[in-house]
Amino acid sequence: MNKENMRSFSNRQERKIARQFDGKQTANSGAGFIKGDILTRNFLIEAKTTTKEIKTFPVKEEWLKKLKQEKFAMNKRHAALAFQFKQGGENYFIIDERAFNDFQRLVKKEEKEG
Repeated sequence: MNKENMRSFSNRQERKIARQFDGKQTANSGAGFIKGDILTRNFLIEAKTTTKEIKTFPVKEEWLKKLKQEKFAMNKRHAALAFQFKQGGENYFIIDERAFNDFQRLVKKEEKEG
């Protein structure tokens, strides 16, 4: 797989996530001043792309540490690591404890109001 094809796969995944969550895809996948692959109002999202179908997805601690630093640098409340088990498949998101607690509070609030 050459770099150009990999970038094409990455772009597709990033565009899909940006559209789905009303975000913006960053230029050069956060390689410049603006960090992350996708920015939404509250989230910085880093998307990891695979070029073939996989059964497991290894998560590196260094990715999560970097994501946390970039979240603060971009003044975002939350960060998420997005990945797929196959190209064009469903995206899964890894979030930290703070984001999950906020999510839990929102779900409970909706249940009470619903």
